[in-house]
Amino acid sequence: MYELKVSSMFSSAHNLRGYNGKCENIHGHNWQIEVLVYSELLNGIGIAVDFKILKNHLKLIMEKLDHKYINELPYFENINPSAENIAKYIFKEFNILLENSKENQNEDENINVKVKKVNVYETATSMASYYE
Repeated sequence: MYELKVSSMFSSAHNLRGYNGKCENIHGHNWQIEVLVYSELLNGIGIAVDFKILKNHLKLIMEKLDHKYINELPYFENINPSAENIAKYIFKEFNILLENSKENQNEDENINVKVKKVNVYETATSMASYYE
């Protein structure tokens, strides 16, 4: 089994609905994101997937979140924008992008990876993960 990781970051604001404490107020974070994918197979040149594909997918998702008030994004209208739920959102979005890549891959590309886990660091010392 092979595992690959790409990471990125974004800045945004959110507040936690129903939370009793400081986090019920709007506040911001510089979120650090890690996406881990896995594959059982390598292609003819010994890679599971080109890192540039993974980085591009993550960049597309970061653009949806960066410098936004997360509570106002459609996905989070009824879902609390906790680190846990942000990790799940990124997991689901990344899977969609991977599936689209598989359908549109060139002969020389081998996109045979699946998302294993997404880690979302709210701070350097506080992290939530989502996996299935």
